[in-house]
Amino acid sequence: MGEPLMGIVPNFSEGRRRDVIDRIVAALQVPGATLVNVQWDPDHNRLDTTLLGSPAAVQASALAGAAEAVRLIDMREHHGSHPRMGAVDVIPFMPVRDVTMDECVDLARDVGRELAETLDVPVYLYDRAALVPERVSLAEVRKGEYEGLRDAVAAGERLPDFGPHELGSAGAVAVGARKPLVAFNVYLDGRDEAAAKEIAKTVRESSGGLPAVRAIGFDVPERACVTVSMNLVDYEVTSPRKAFDAVAEEAARRGMSVLSSEIVGLVPSAALGGGDVEHLRLEGFDADEQILENLVSRVQQGSTEGFAATTVESFLGRLASDEATPGGGSAAAVAAATGAALVAMVGRLTEGKKGYEDVSASMAEIVKTADAERAALLALADRDTAAFDGVMSAFRMPKETDAEKSERAAAIQAAFRVAADVPAEVAGRAANLLPLAVEVIRAGNANAASDGLAAAHLLFAGAEVALANVAINLGSIKDEELVARRREESAKVDAESRSLLDAAGEEFRRRLEAG
Repeated sequence: MGEPLMGIVPNFSEGRRRDVIDRIVAALQVPGATLVNVQWDPDHNRLDTTLLGSPAAVQASALAGAAEAVRLIDMREHHGSHPRMGAVDVIPFMPVRDVTMDECVDLARDVGRELAETLDVPVYLYDRAALVPERVSLAEVRKGEYEGLRDAVAAGERLPDFGPHELGSAGAVAVGARKPLVAFNVYLDGRDEAAAKEIAKTVRESSGGLPAVRAIGFDVPERACVTVSMNLVDYEVTSPRKAFDAVAEEAARRGMSVLSSEIVGLVPSAALGGGDVEHLRLEGFDADEQILENLVSRVQQGSTEGFAATTVESFLGRLASDEATPGGGSAAAVAAATGAALVAMVGRLTEGKKGYEDVSASMAEIVKTADAERAALLALADRDTAAFDGVMSAFRMPKETDAEKSERAAAIQAAFRVAADVPAEVAGRAANLLPLAVEVIRAGNANAASDGLAAAHLLFAGAEVALANVAINLGSIKDEELVARRREESAKVDAESRSLLDAAGEEFRRRLEAG
């Protein structure tokens, strides 16, 4: 059957700026996590994505995508017709194959805690991962949206489960665990938003309507119509056809008719019966890309790309070629990923072994972290190559008119910022792994202490090479404040890395002397 598969469905508050969408989608694609669906809607101003992979891979994907969204989206300037409360609005985890709901809950809570700690954003746990009954409902968590939640938290109310008691420009994120649901929109003619809201209220479970249905109604000015937007949280209880028929019936009572419907993201095959695509007037539906089972089969057969699927010889051959990419930045990420792999190896050689019972639990946590970071670092190797290609693309933009020159100059600056951001993330992740290398040398299997030291040197090398790439790209950036801040951050990472490498050497010498 292959390894266990888990799904995540991160939703982001951006559906209009293609460059931002592309950067978030690129960040999500870490090794081992296969992007199986992407949909964005300028009316909703929202990006919906779905990824399948191992638990460690989808964890790394969620963290990487969230970090990019927090950097790029300012909720104070965000407007759209879909309810939202944060740059990365929701991240639900769902079991797909050989994974229990309890495992999804545990991972959702771990990710929520890490998001709060690393990105300094408020995190709310919902659905199966909720810590309190009143937060099971996502609608209840997101009540009042960004503005309402921001004001409530400022007043000391509805405080998050993790993170700061204040909503900044990135807003807050809801992290949960749930069964696969069907996101289903039905578009109705006319501009009667009040009627759409009434229909939504009638059909949703909380108002005595259809069981396992959550619904809202709102105007869609860009389409010159209104919509009833539903989440069918248990399609075996209420199917898309049953929900569609209920909305169509309520619309007809008000003199309205159905224009079309759409399924956003994925749908289990059992949710659609014979003739449903026509009956539901589904627009843009692609069974190959949206039926969950079809995509699981594709992932089972192996569809990873990039450095995760590249042989060592192939990578080294590309590195040695006369092409500019991959280059030192990608090599830094691969070196750090190799260090992470060695940290995990020492942890596994220690966990559960006789004589190491007292550190077995901590080694298990180290293994989990190192596996996730290895996936994230390999994804950064791909992103570093893409970032350099982005710089080259910006330089090739036309420059005949003043407007073209201005657009080209802005694109070049934006590309150089990305080219500096990616290795900065590599350096930061490598430096953050160094304490784990020190720990596996200190307390791990004594026979593998040299592997721990090798991990430390590889992580240090990855950090230092990445920092060199940061420095060279900063030289082309004109924003003096940004450059000064990045250089200060780099100096801090450099100092910490050097200190930790020294500590790793000391621990190794101590283990040798102890015999």
